[in-house]
Amino acid sequence: MRKFFGFIVVFCLFFGTTAFAFASGTYEAGDQGEEVAAIQSQLNSLGFNAGAADGDFGDVTVSAVKAFQKARGLEADGVIGPQTYRALMGRDIPVSRDSSTTSVRRIIQTSMRYTGVPYVFGGTSPNGFDCSGFTRYVFAQSGVYLPRMADEQFGIGRAVSHSRLRPGDLVFFSTYAAGASHSGIYLGDGKFISATSSRGVAINGMNSSYWGPRYIGARRVM
Repeated sequence: MRKFFGFIVVFCLFFGTTAFAFASGTYEAGDQGEEVAAIQSQLNSLGFNAGAADGDFGDVTVSAVKAFQKARGLEADGVIGPQTYRALMGRDIPVSRDSSTTSVRRIIQTSMRYTGVPYVFGGTSPNGFDCSGFTRYVFAQSGVYLPRMADEQFGIGRAVSHSRLRPGDLVFFSTYAAGASHSGIYLGDGKFISATSSRGVAINGMNSSYWGPRYIGARRVM
């Protein structure tokens, strides 16, 4: 009973951390939408060239944000966090700025539901998953349809650097074959979940002795 209680405490703490990550929105390279266009317009109006206000947070916008941050004495990282947003827009950053937040939370919760499901080569259902079958099934429950194979999944969405990983990002590893041969779902706090041949669906550390050297990149599809 004591061990079970301890598991529940750890589980709750983990999801508390992940939930905080959802709430602390930022705007950064690769983001798109009306709010990005508003940020670009504001940068341009202040004399910081963000290019066309097309709602696409690209390299020109990153350079403009860095220039604005330097001029205001802020950390020039090119990311619109709460402090930069307030200085630029004159108001607080929206707490839930991303319409996909609910979907991402659902994906994380769905993925955790299948912890312990056995590994089955070619498996695509809760009776048994392989790695890409698992990611494809979990995302499909939220209406996001991924290609079947890990290397195909590695070719969709947009690339995300390791330092910019968010919960719900797809993470990829080179295991039994060159290129993306294993896929998983990033959970936050340096953890990801995937269908492994040794333990079935399980949570592992991104920087563990096995997975760390095999990591090759991430993609954001939401």
